[in-house]
Amino acid sequence: VTLLNHYSASDGDMFPYYFRKYGLGPLIGTRTWGGVRGYNNVWTLIDGGKLVVSQNSIYGLDSKWIVENHGVSPDIRVDNLPGAVMAGKDKQLDTAIDYLMKKIKEHPMVLPQPPKELPAYPSGKDASGTNPANK
Repeated sequence: VTLLNHYSASDGDMFPYYFRKYGLGPLIGTRTWGGVRGYNNVWTLIDGGKLVVSQNSIYGLDSKWIVENHGVSPDIRVDNLPGAVMAGKDKQLDTAIDYLMKKIKEHPMVLPQPPKELPAYPSGKDASGTNPANK
């Protein structure tokens, strides 16, 4: 899984975009900021907010803009509410852990048998014509 939220920007936008594109797993959280690259100016507004305008953007192989001005939407939307965050809770992380634990139970990993023990020095002569086990 990948966690994302509205603070995810720039590479934090692109990582989940490609994570999804290559089918690596679900995205959990809220939509990313949608500001991928190339801004030099930040204007402060009268209410203390900020305005940022990107000067460059990224487009896909289909010649359409990707991510910029929209962001990446999650597969599983989970909001972290401010009161819960202040209480030390992270619902997005808890959801991701629950998701992964469920998948592990559904698809347990079968580990291969370990190889047979090998001697530290193989038997026989080495390139010098001596047996290293006798040293």
